[in-house]
Amino acid sequence: MTPQNPGACEPAPLRQPAIPGWLARIYPFQPQSLRMPGGAWMSYLDEGPRSDEAVLLLHGNPTWSFFYRELVPELAAVRRCIAPDFIGMGLSSKPGGYDYRLETRIGEVEALVGALGLRRVHLVVHDWGGAIGFGWAVRHPERVGRIVILNTAAFPSERIPARIAFCRIPIIGECIVRGANGFAGPAVRMAMNARRLAREERQGYLFPYDSWANRIAVHRFVKDIPMERNHPSRPALEATAAALGLLAPNPKLILWGGRDFCFNDEFLARWKEQFPQAEVDYRPEAGHYVLDDAGPSARRRIRDFLEK
Repeated sequence: MTPQNPGACEPAPLRQPAIPGWLARIYPFQPQSLRMPGGAWMSYLDEGPRSDEAVLLLHGNPTWSFFYRELVPELAAVRRCIAPDFIGMGLSSKPGGYDYRLETRIGEVEALVGALGLRRVHLVVHDWGGAIGFGWAVRHPERVGRIVILNTAAFPSERIPARIAFCRIPIIGECIVRGANGFAGPAVRMAMNARRLAREERQGYLFPYDSWANRIAVHRFVKDIPMERNHPSRPALEATAAALGLLAPNPKLILWGGRDFCFNDEFLARWKEQFPQAEVDYRPEAGHYVLDDAGPSARRRIRDFLEK
């Protein structure tokens, strides 16, 4: 079900769950929706001035466009901002019969960018958004502008935290992630270090993942980590890593939380080796949810970089 023809996507009426008032106070947007060529519905934010140049903000697992809820308004004052929820995540549809693989995710970005007619794309990527966003970018380097890298990777690694590896165990892992909400639930605390998320913030992150059925993509993302060399998503990730040099000329900002239990400083070192000319803003006390943990100064740093 990987999208093959971006032009086949259709704008459509909203099909997302109704946004309750408490969530609208901290997620004050009117999401759009787009039907992917495979039939699934993608929810996405489209804020700021109409243009064929936009900032594309890509989330990871188990977050959704809510991760960018405070950055989007800041950027949208001067630039168009597109923040999708990957299929199965956030307010997008959560089909059972869907190919939740890295290659499909890259295809979702291709479909979205094509349907919106974007000529120039500046990337902001976090967590799985790195592999997906760079996967798209190395295939379309002529469209890529500035790049912001937030605690992520786009290359194979031998490192995986034991608690995440445990969630990949057949049957047991699915019961933990989908049945007990043992991935998204703990993340709202484990991904922070400098401060605690407020109750409504925690509820906002967890709002889309309230049942076994609605946690399908959270589990599939965990399963899709290509640790094994024969993993189905390993070729797509290796191809992306091999082509990262195509993006060497693009200006980059690496804004990194130093207290990330998953994407630790070993990943930062890999990025600095890959892109030695990149600007690095290291936040030693921030955790994996670096935008939440590092606060307004991090958002201003990103805004200033993208406005150059």
